[in-house]
Amino acid sequence: MGGGSSTLFRKSALASGLLTAEELDAGVAELCAKHGLTAAEVNDELLAAKLVEGGQINRWQAGQLAAGRSKFNLGPYQIVDSIGEGGMGQVFKAEHTVMGRIVAVKVLPRYKSTPESEKSFMREIRNQAQLDHHHLVRAYDAGHDGNVNYLVTEFVPGIDLRRFIRRHGRLSMTAAASVISQAAMGLEHAHSRGLIHRDVKPGNLLVSQDGVVKVSDLGLAGSFNLEGEAQNLGDKIVGTADYLAPEQITAPQLLGPPTDVYSLGCTLYYAVTGKVPFPGGTAATKVRAHCTTEPLDPRRLNPELDDDFVDLIAAMMMKQPPERIQTMGEVVRRLSKWADPQSIAHAAAVDHLDAIAVQSIHPSERRRTPPVLSDTEPNFLVEPGQESGPVESPSQAGVNTKPVYGLQEETVPDYVSRYDQALLTGLNEAKKNDHSFALAVIVFLTILVGCASIAIWLVTRG
Repeated sequence: MGGGSSTLFRKSALASGLLTAEELDAGVAELCAKHGLTAAEVNDELLAAKLVEGGQINRWQAGQLAAGRSKFNLGPYQIVDSIGEGGMGQVFKAEHTVMGRIVAVKVLPRYKSTPESEKSFMREIRNQAQLDHHHLVRAYDAGHDGNVNYLVTEFVPGIDLRRFIRRHGRLSMTAAASVISQAAMGLEHAHSRGLIHRDVKPGNLLVSQDGVVKVSDLGLAGSFNLEGEAQNLGDKIVGTADYLAPEQITAPQLLGPPTDVYSLGCTLYYAVTGKVPFPGGTAATKVRAHCTTEPLDPRRLNPELDDDFVDLIAAMMMKQPPERIQTMGEVVRRLSKWADPQSIAHAAAVDHLDAIAVQSIHPSERRRTPPVLSDTEPNFLVEPGQESGPVESPSQAGVNTKPVYGLQEETVPDYVSRYDQALLTGLNEAKKNDHSFALAVIVFLTILVGCASIAIWLVTRG
């Protein structure tokens, strides 16, 4: 594809209003001057890379334009980037064209559009409309554009807890207590409105740049009776296998606040160890383990944990709901012994500086991932499970949530337990001993054969 404005990328750029003809011509001229090319030799890939490098568009927008997409708005919201995918839809960073406010916009893509999913999406919209708390992602607006329903929420600049730990490693007791207690405060508010989350996990805890934690992704939230009686929430097992409460598996229609307490306990376990309670295996083995098996003592993975802290994790993760901590208020109270908001605020600030440092690297030196687009409407969506940019976008949505039978493990163990290590060592020693024994037998038989030969020779001579 040569110069001019006749290529798909350039037509889309002009139609979208993201770029002017003058900006396109200037980009072509700079590439010609720098690389000794003619205008006809400047293809769309070179031009797009130049415009991304110059900051006129971002990498996600460049990918959309290259695919021929030119619509970047939903109602009064101008879509500026892709954030990711949550349990019930795809999430984008957007700006209100009049107010100038940066928001997150969640839409239900075509490949998820069924009567049931549309009903669930509308339930999420109404659920979030009921809630207004500092530690919950707030809903601002909802609307309909063409055949697309969308939900507008608060945009949280930061990173989710799962990515934070993968980037920086496990948290101290103080930092973990601060994160989990803030999440518990938000969930306590939801419970007071008769809602349970049903998918509490590190990927749904957003840590802002100043250390404030907000719970996101209420796409699977269900109602319960505020008098304490669980209501029928349906027979489907939904959630993420690494963080499912036993009753979500054995009685998914009868859940209550202790269900979220268990999942938050699993999240606390992950925060201080860097490992899920039951790593490895399939979704089915994880589900079985949640119901029947005790997790590895977290002190085996983090010797710095004290006994009281481990007891708290155990109390949150009791198999039977009546034996478990019953309220998020009690979780907050017991975590107050360790919680220090400044500890996570400092860590979040360091993470933000790290992200800025990565963004300052020249684009040609970054890990490059080609943009992946879908055929859904509106025409600026990413494929399921894909995210834009080599630098992680500020997180607004959790990792995909599906019925448990469709899940794989969320984290892959990269350690060998002390017991396994001892077992491996023992096997290796046994192998060495086996080799030594075999060698001794061979030597003995050789000597025996030699002695027999000498004896036969002497008898023959006599």
